[in-house]
Amino acid sequence: MRAVVQRVSRARVTVENRVTGEIGTGLMVLLGVGRNDTAQTAATMAEKVGNLRVFEDDQGKMNRSLLDVQGGALVVSQFTLYGDARGQRRPSFISAAPPEKAAALYEEFNSSLRALGVTVATGVFQAMMSVELVNEGPVTILLDSDKTF
Repeated sequence: MRAVVQRVSRARVTVENRVTGEIGTGLMVLLGVGRNDTAQTAATMAEKVGNLRVFEDDQGKMNRSLLDVQGGALVVSQFTLYGDARGQRRPSFISAAPPEKAAALYEEFNSSLRALGVTVATGVFQAMMSVELVNEGPVTILLDSDKTF
């Protein structure tokens, strides 16, 4: 599982001119599901995201987590995080999970994040979405369950 996590003051996703998910202070999470991911992978990634210390404390250091600041998470499925363009100009997505598996694990990730006490907003799986956000910092963190980066 791969995630691009951005600290935001606000974010929203629209599908066909309708807002499907919106948050204030929190994390924008672009989430990709890999072929070998499991429900345990989703739960572990959700725990990592919920406890990732990327929010500033009173001294201005990044010591607070999403749980600490009681922020929301806007989670958008993005299979293109598994795009591999190392050998060609057109990316290969062979490492991405098939849609049925990806949808189930995307929902598992969201459920696990909610179980931690995070308010979760979402996009629409497999839809063409427009994502807007204000990245604060900017802070952007890349996470990979296989720890390739």
